[in-house]
Order: sequence, then C-alpha cells, then structure tokens
Amino acid sequence: MARPPDRGFDLLLTGSGEPTTVFAHGLAGSIAETRPFGSGVRGTRAFFHFRGHGSSPISRSPGGSAADRTSDRTDAWTYDDLAAELRQVADGTGATRGVGVSLGAGALLRLLTHNPQRFDRVVIVLPASLDAPRPDHVVRRYLAAADLVERRDLAALAAELLGLQPRLARTNPDVLAWADRRARDLVDLPIAPVLRAFADQPPVSDRRPLAHVEVPVLVIGQEDDDVHPAGIARELAALLPNATLAVFPPGGLLWAHRHALRDQLAAFLNA
Repeated sequence: MARPPDRGFDLLLTGSGEPTTVFAHGLAGSIAETRPFGSGVRGTRAFFHFRGHGSSPISRSPGGSAADRTSDRTDAWTYDDLAAELRQVADGTGATRGVGVSLGAGALLRLLTHNPQRFDRVVIVLPASLDAPRPDHVVRRYLAAADLVERRDLAALAAELLGLQPRLARTNPDVLAWADRRARDLVDLPIAPVLRAFADQPPVSDRRPLAHVEVPVLVIGQEDDDVHPAGIARELAALLPNATLAVFPPGGLLWAHRHALRDQLAAFLNA
C-alpha cells in the first residue's frame, strides 16, 4: 500500500487506482504548472514540490544526521539531492512511472543513472542539459532572478521570468500575466539559493550510464527554446536504447501546444 512521503514534502495526489505516476516540476516551477502534463493520464497522479518550492521546506532534514545537514547546505546541493527527493516521493506513493519537466527531468535522469529500472515508463520533458552546464546567458538569467527574488523586485523579476520563456511566447498576454503572478509567488518562497545552486549545474556527470536505461522513454523537446535546446532532447533520445522523440514547434508547450502535448503524453503513459 502506498504511504505518504515524510519530511514535509508538499504533495498532491489526484486520480485513483493504478498505475501511479509521479510528476517533477521545473526550476522555479510548481505543482499547479505541472498538473496539465497529467491531465489525460490514467491512474493516480502524484505531484510534489522540490525543496524551496511551494510549501516544501528549504531544509530537508532539520535535526538530522551530519550527512543530512551537509546536504542542506546550499553550496553542497546537487542533482543527487533532487533525485533522492524524487525517489522518496515515488517510493512513498508507489509510483511506477515518472515524468520530469526541465529541472525535474534532470532529477529523473540522475535517478535513472543510479537505478535504470526504477520506473516502467518515463517521460522527459524539455531537458535543459545532460553532462554540460547550461549556456552562460541562461545561467545569468537564473542568477539574476535569484537576486531579484531577494530584493522583492517584482517588475524586474517578471521580466527575467519572461525572458526564460520561448521567444514566440513572450508577447502572449497569458504568458505576460503568468510572469507577473509567478513573480509575486516566488518572492514569498526561500527559492533564491535553489536558483543559484542549479543555475549552471548539469544533471549528470557522465551520460554513458543512461545508455543502460532500457525502459520505454518519451523525450519531449521544443524548437526555438534557448533554455531547453531541442538539440539536447535529440541527443538524449539518441542515447537511450528505447526512446521515442517528439519535438514540438516553437511557441511554448503549454502555451501553444497544450492539447497535442496532452494527447501524446497520455497515449504513451496509458499504453
């Protein structure tokens, strides 16, 4: 029987029955922004917030062991920490399928390098990098966003968030409104050290273990996205032995292609 994860994870369960799919959000993302990826998926859907996001605490182990306390130092955070959080939620909810978006995709890839058979099916959405840092201009935006969160500069933060969206989406009124709302949310979260820790950190140190991930994987990319280059999605799909690649046109997955994305993801996970 599935048990809820401990240590204060912000967790939302929707749907019912089997299978259970765990969904991991992107950097500065949220459960609310990740829920559309599961709208057509059957069974139980488990959404959670990584450390520093939503109501999940910035510290994962208050009063814990020395090793736990080391993992709570912002200068020591790695994708192994995020992979451990993802694994804890997946184990606690009995998830047999995993979906990761951007940062969550990186955490999922890191988990798979340690345990290639952990899930029956996997969806990697908008991988930002593999074993190399993000481009410098993207890193600078995330670091600038961290500073603006701490200064509570809502207008400038909204502009940085907008700059992290695909180019063709930046003039969309819905995206403009989202950037304003998200800026207001982020200044009330302890997320600045998380932005700094993962701005330029690659998900894996060595991509070769991913070649041992033999379970079916759907890799979803998008053209004309500086933060999540489509070339990374293509490299990952070529590396994985049982991958299906879907690269969407420009415009933003959830802004311009929500229905097609939902249909493709649901068809893969419901197979």
